[in-house]
Order: sequence, then C-alpha cells, then structure tokens
Amino acid sequence: MAGRQYPWVLASVPWSDAQQYTRGVKDGLPLLSHGCAPRDKLATYRQLRAIELRPGGQDPVAVLYGRHNGSKAKWFANLYLINRAKPVRPTTPAKQTALAKANLARRICRTCGKDPLYVLPTSTRQCWPCFEVEAAATDADVAAA
Repeated sequence: MAGRQYPWVLASVPWSDAQQYTRGVKDGLPLLSHGCAPRDKLATYRQLRAIELRPGGQDPVAVLYGRHNGSKAKWFANLYLINRAKPVRPTTPAKQTALAKANLARRICRTCGKDPLYVLPTSTRQCWPCFEVEAAATDADVAAA
C-alpha cells in the first residue's frame, strides 16, 4: 500500500515566524489542505476580490489544494498574503462604457438583429424564435431529401 501523496511536513512559511505543518511543496510553494490555511492571513484571488482587494503584483505564497468527493478530481488555488494586497482600482467611465457595449453585443441576434434581453448562446448567436424557425427549416429539408 502506498503512502500518502501529500504527507504532513514541518516547514517555515512566509506568513509566520514559527514553522507550520504543510502538505509539502508544489511548484516551490508550501502546499496546504483545504481548511488548513489561516483565513486571517491568506486568501485566494476570488476571496481577495470579495473583500475588494487585488494581489497587486505579489507572487503567491502558498498553494491550496482539495479534492472533489464525487469525481475525486484534485483542484489547486494560489494563496496570497492579505496584508500585502492592494485595493481594487475603481472602474473608469470609459471601461464601464466598453463593458456595456461588449455585453450588448452578446445579446444581439445575428438573424433578426433584435435584443431579446438575455445573453444568446455562443454556438448559434440566435434568439430562441429565430433558432426554432431555422431548426424547422433544416428538419423540413432533411425530411424532403
């Protein structure tokens, strides 16, 4: 029987003066199990964004890993120091305008040119009524052949 893939190891870490138990090293960074990272000192990118911060050019200081119970797939996430994070830059009016135009382009039907007020599927770029008409025409062509 094989040993644990990520055994506990006592190592020095950037967020503490004392040595901490980690699960080894991945890509040169301490590896931490899900739920073992100190939440008051480390955060993932999404957690930083939730508190309106950004990494601000800092490199990750650790890697968080976990496993999905159903598929047994492993996932990894970089962890950043919260005290080194910088505030999120405010969105400029020009950027807001550009985002509004981009989102509008995702809603315009390529067949009828109307805005159905929802984001269209990327596979067809058609609203549902136009897609149904095209699908019915295709089915009729297949039946006639």
